[in-house]
Amino acid sequence: MRGCEIPMLKQKIKILLAEDDLNLGVLLVDYLESEGFDVMLCKDGELALKAFENNQFDLCLLDVMMPKMDGFALAKAIKLQDKKIPVIFITAKSLKEDKLKGYDLGGDDYITKPFDEEELLWKIKAVVRRIPDTKSKVTNGIILIGSYTFDFNNQSLTICNTTKRITEKESDILNYLYTHRNKVIKREELLKELWGENDYFLGRSLDVFISKIRKYLKEDSRLNIENVFGVGFVFNVPE
Repeated sequence: MRGCEIPMLKQKIKILLAEDDLNLGVLLVDYLESEGFDVMLCKDGELALKAFENNQFDLCLLDVMMPKMDGFALAKAIKLQDKKIPVIFITAKSLKEDKLKGYDLGGDDYITKPFDEEELLWKIKAVVRRIPDTKSKVTNGIILIGSYTFDFNNQSLTICNTTKRITEKESDILNYLYTHRNKVIKREELLKELWGENDYFLGRSLDVFISKIRKYLKEDSRLNIENVFGVGFVFNVPE
């Protein structure tokens, strides 16, 4: 960093809450927002699905018994769009078969009505802690990487009020590196994730992109994309 202040961004976990009992829904919104979360309440499954399609969420709380589309059908539709999004089911049902169905659909946890709000809070915190992607998600796709502000949606890097526009592929690679920061990233995994295949010539292209990204980040000496011989890379980022 050279003589400028690091920008401060307030990160909030954004939750989609699908609950047809509006009294309970409003109570949960008030409680969770008082705990620092950003919550959008939808009164039925169809509205919740539309909300998911038009917004970025970090976690879904889905009531099972809802009009128009139940929580299980909603979870299935959501997982088709983002298989990594965490889901906690809220329901009056306590049958083993219903719980197993929820987990089979990719649910991360289950809470049965009536429940204590604090119990739900701890379940949410437990799920958030074990989902690596959540750490890197910031409102509007903006991420702090060392002294840089990375705007994924607008494909830009900013430091000391100087902004550089980067390409879509460079933006995708940087986002992947940051999401898996401080861990060994295998070359073949990165290639398959971003190009769909592991190919020699694509690997040469990847090396060129990595070299460019290193140059873009050179103003912060704490950031380092380290080569791991025969394996891949580690993006070293101070926490």
